[in-house]
Amino acid sequence: MKIALAQIKPKLSPDNLDKHLEFIKNSNADLIVFPELSMNGYKIKDALLEDAFSLEYFKNLNFDKDVVLGAAIKENGKIYNSAIYLGDEFFVHHKVHLPTYGVFEEGRFFFAGKEFNSFDTKFGKTAMFICEDVFSSDALSFVAKEKPDLNIVISASPAREFKNGKLLIEEQWEAILKNMAILSGGYVVFCNRVGFEDGLGFWGKSKVINPKGEIEKEADYFEEEIIECELNHNLTITQKYFLRKEN
Repeated sequence: MKIALAQIKPKLSPDNLDKHLEFIKNSNADLIVFPELSMNGYKIKDALLEDAFSLEYFKNLNFDKDVVLGAAIKENGKIYNSAIYLGDEFFVHHKVHLPTYGVFEEGRFFFAGKEFNSFDTKFGKTAMFICEDVFSSDALSFVAKEKPDLNIVISASPAREFKNGKLLIEEQWEAILKNMAILSGGYVVFCNRVGFEDGLGFWGKSKVINPKGEIEKEADYFEEEIIECELNHNLTITQKYFLRKEN
C-alpha cells in the first residue's frame, strides 16, 4: 500500500478544494493526506461562523483514492477543528487538545473533541490526531494500548528558532512521532502545512516514520510538494510481535 503526503499552502478561505483535487490527481497512492485545516487555512478566527463545513459536504465528495483532509466542521451547533477520512470508511476526528497560548487561539474559536478512537481501513487499524493532540500523555497512552497499524498526524505547526541548522520544534516533533511509532508498532505519517498567515510561517518537513521509529521519507522545509512512500505490512507485523501484540 502506498501513502502520499500533500504538503500544501492553503488559502485563508473555504475555497481550497481545487488545490486538493490537483494534488489528488497527481498521485497514484492508495491514500493521500493533507495538513490541518487544509480546507480553510489556519487563522480563521471569527470567519469560522461563515466558513465552517457540514459533514454532509464531505460525504458527498468522491475521489479515486482514500483522502484525509483537515477542515473546520460545524456539527450540532458546535464548530470543531477536524480531520476527515474519506474512502471505503468515513471517519471524523475532532481535535481534542486546543492550544490557547502564545500565538495560538484555538480554544477561543473551536470546541474540543472528547476522545481518541481507532477505525478500520485498508491499512488496518487506523487512528488520527491533529497537531497539539500528540503533545499529550493521553494520546501516547492511547497508541500504546490500541497499537494502530497506521497513525495519521495532520498539523499546522509554525516555525520557531533554528538550532544547528535545524528547527528546534522539528526536533521535538521527531522525538514524539518516533515514540508513537515504537509504542504502536505501526507507521506514523506526519503532514505539516507550509506558507504564511498573519505573521506565522509554517515549516512543512512532512514525514513518514516506520514502526521501528526510523524516518523513511520526508519533505523539504517551507515548500509545497508531495511525497510518497510504500508501507511495509510485514514490518508492522514484526514490530507488533516484539510488543507482544496479537494480530
